[in-house]
Amino acid sequence: MYDVILLSLSEGSPSDAGACGSSCGGCGVLEKEACDTPRVPVRECADALKAGGALVEMITAHSDAEIDEVIARLDGPTRADGLTWPSSESRVRLVVASATDGQLRAVVRRLVRRYAPPPSKRPADLAADRTVPDLPPIAILPLDVANTTDLAAQLGLPRVPSAVAEAVLSGRTRRLDLLRNDGGSVTVDGALVGGVDDDGRALPWRGRVEVDDAVLSGGDDPILACAIGNGAGYAEFDGLRLLAEGNAEDGTVEVAVAVPMVVKKRFKGTKIRIEVRRARGRAVSVLPRDGELQFLDDGVAGSMNRKRSWWTEAGAWAVYAG
Repeated sequence: MYDVILLSLSEGSPSDAGACGSSCGGCGVLEKEACDTPRVPVRECADALKAGGALVEMITAHSDAEIDEVIARLDGPTRADGLTWPSSESRVRLVVASATDGQLRAVVRRLVRRYAPPPSKRPADLAADRTVPDLPPIAILPLDVANTTDLAAQLGLPRVPSAVAEAVLSGRTRRLDLLRNDGGSVTVDGALVGGVDDDGRALPWRGRVEVDDAVLSGGDDPILACAIGNGAGYAEFDGLRLLAEGNAEDGTVEVAVAVPMVVKKRFKGTKIRIEVRRARGRAVSVLPRDGELQFLDDGVAGSMNRKRSWWTEAGAWAVYAG
């Protein structure tokens, strides 16, 4: 039987960094102990795993370094080229207790940081269309079981602790595409580029958006939103359908931009029609034309003032699917 690590990120931790946040960063001992107390779904999943014969360890990580300590236990034997590579026969299986897709992304990001070789040491056994080897599978334990839009829900993965435990014990996995970006992070679901005002209305922006060789905007159009989809988390914006479908297993990224178009009608004045332009490909780039541009990436807020690129790593990571 396998050893299982149930990994939780501390409540309030920044989703992309995995560092301890407001609920335990700089707090007193009592608050930190409360932060480290496993949540009910985690304890239920642990009980189900133990009932199935697994040796279970529950860990709450407060920093990237603590996440890295857990991931290191998935390492394979030392390679002749000196690279750290995940084991294909590891007896350790990892469950990530995730309150948000951003927390899940924080763990996957650390997996990439550990196992992606530097360009100068790229090995011959790494696929030509990859910058990372096959990452070890993880199980997703949703802490918000009522959520119908997170990645686990989109993929139809188990949501209740007993079903997640069953999936882990079965060992059956699904390999999924991963988006890497030149900002040093990853995207497991998708990104929505563009900000909103205090009333939630989209703020038009200009930028060049390219998907492989297709140009969705040359930088002159006012763009209301740009969706970059690995899954289908940003398929809709303000009631408008952006992405036609979300498919995290087809080796491509789907991109859509929403552009307001002025339509003149004879004797009826003008009206605004929203045009949605879509394309699929291996890579997408966004170049802002008007300074800083806000975005959400797996639910984590960020901003850019220069060109940002995302590219697909087909089948780079995997989940236990039952």
